[in-house]
Amino acid sequence: MKSLTRLLAATITSASLLASSVATACTSFLLPASDGGFVYGRTLEFGMDIDSRGISIGRGVEMKGTGIDGKAGSGLAWKTQYAAIGASGLNLPILVDGFNEKGLAGGMLYAPNISQFQEVSPADSSKSIASYEMLVYALTNFATVDEAREGFRQIKVNESPQKLFKGVVPLHLTLHDASGKSIVIEYIGGDLQINDNPTGVLTNAPHFSWHLNNLGNYANLSTSNPAPVKVGDANFGPPSSGGGMVGLPGDMSSPSRFVRAFFMSHNAPRKLDSKQQVGTAFHILNNFDIAPGMVSLGGGFGGSSGGYEITYWSAVSDLKNQIFYIRTFGDPSVQAIRMSDIDPEIPEIRNFNLNNPWNISILSDKK
Repeated sequence: MKSLTRLLAATITSASLLASSVATACTSFLLPASDGGFVYGRTLEFGMDIDSRGISIGRGVEMKGTGIDGKAGSGLAWKTQYAAIGASGLNLPILVDGFNEKGLAGGMLYAPNISQFQEVSPADSSKSIASYEMLVYALTNFATVDEAREGFRQIKVNESPQKLFKGVVPLHLTLHDASGKSIVIEYIGGDLQINDNPTGVLTNAPHFSWHLNNLGNYANLSTSNPAPVKVGDANFGPPSSGGGMVGLPGDMSSPSRFVRAFFMSHNAPRKLDSKQQVGTAFHILNNFDIAPGMVSLGGGFGGSSGGYEITYWSAVSDLKNQIFYIRTFGDPSVQAIRMSDIDPEIPEIRNFNLNNPWNISILSDKK
């Protein structure tokens, strides 16, 4: 009965989410490339700085998760099987976004009001991890989404609090592998839910299956202009190109961003190789960059005291060439971490500064 009550509460909260004011706007998608590779892109938005840094993790690193008491090292212990690179957060040895040497990539996206993790007893605390450790666990242990699917069924993700967020960090997880398969991992009403993701797209709440159903409301959209309307002897056609996408939502809400990201990624060129698709991904990400002041935080969010939400960074992972690209709010020039520059045999964790000065190229014909 208790489990049913929790599930009903989560369902009611999800249904009312669209009317609430939630300040999170992460958007992600996957692009196929003509050389058989895949390119994964995402943005990260918050109303506070989560202290992201570049990170690399070698094989053989002894990792310790966080148990139900919220203390680092009190949870599940494991040794990394695969090297991984990406972006960290919270000044912790975790991955917020990135990929591993086998081409498994993914990110944690904020999912408030729907995420409720598993009840873990004190006896099982040492067999569990915190929500913000889900991606680092996935990328250092699994090579494919099918392995990850099975692996998450073998562990518990607990409700341990995180200091900066002053409570549990509500997240869901998007994963893609080198074959192009994608899944979404969510915890709804305390239960693990893993869904195949045929779209490759994920944003925030509501839960993933809601977003899939919502796509049907936009089945009329097309990249082609509609035919003119004939009234008597007169024809009334669209005033410009792009008329087939009239009705594509352009606001910052999670449901609208999901629809927009789906149509942009679904209609992206397919005859470009992985390196070229990196450029395509960044162009798509431009459409989800939140200009300062567009999303007000009102009474505060996640420990903040008001202000507004911004896109702290946008990242693109080239799974074939094993390069992680990122550009930050303070530096829109692209920075990169290459797996080929990392010695995976060294069991260490390294961090890279992302707060570099903006590199501006001055163009001049003066000699």
